[in-house]
Amino acid sequence: MKIDIMTLFPEMCETVLDTSIIGRARKAGKVELSCVNIRDFANNKHNKVDDAPFGGGMGMVMAAEPIYNCFNSLFDGETKPYLIYMSPKGTTFNQNKAVELSKKEHVVFLCGHYEGIDQRVIDEIVDEEISIGDYVLTGGEMPALVCADAICRILPGVLSDEVCFTEESHFAGLLEYPQYTRPAIWNDREVPSVLLSGNHAEIAKWRKEKAIEITYNRRPDILENAVLDKKEKKFLENYIKSKSE
Repeated sequence: MKIDIMTLFPEMCETVLDTSIIGRARKAGKVELSCVNIRDFANNKHNKVDDAPFGGGMGMVMAAEPIYNCFNSLFDGETKPYLIYMSPKGTTFNQNKAVELSKKEHVVFLCGHYEGIDQRVIDEIVDEEISIGDYVLTGGEMPALVCADAICRILPGVLSDEVCFTEESHFAGLLEYPQYTRPAIWNDREVPSVLLSGNHAEIAKWRKEKAIEITYNRRPDILENAVLDKKEKKFLENYIKSKSE
């Protein structure tokens, strides 16, 4: 898979993309990641990429032409990449969207700045607008990196085993169960005995039930999409009943 990030601050993105699991995957060729400076396509003496908004108002707006030229430089004779504009007006990013995007061959993230970008280039080349939450950031770089990280870690070969992400929060519609490590007793707090039992079936059952409890208490809104069998649904019903008593 190939991921490009169109940005005014490539050095900011490169620092993150060269670090940790994603950095190792990039060096190993599991994913092709590139950062492209929109200023390189400004075609003016001072590499100016913004101007005052028509109609007045505060701040500056990123011009259409440098963005358009930058995007067109990313492919030549191939299928148009899937272009995502990181915007607080977009649909909220989630794990299902990460899985969906991980199946595309070439994804490009467009990072806005200042007061946004000229709507005409959005209408011309953007396929989707995505947000990472109901708040506003200085630019689209951090949201783009969040999305790129979430996508990359579920690509084949990036993590050591598929279970590394299939048991994490949100993947199956549930928040993750609690995790523990040595020592077995810390500050008089003991690790749940089932985790020390060696009974893998009971451990799996305990983990799923804890995930159900945590999800119900913290994010009941996502439970309707959770993957539960009949016994787990019954457990949830009994748990809800016990909470109301």
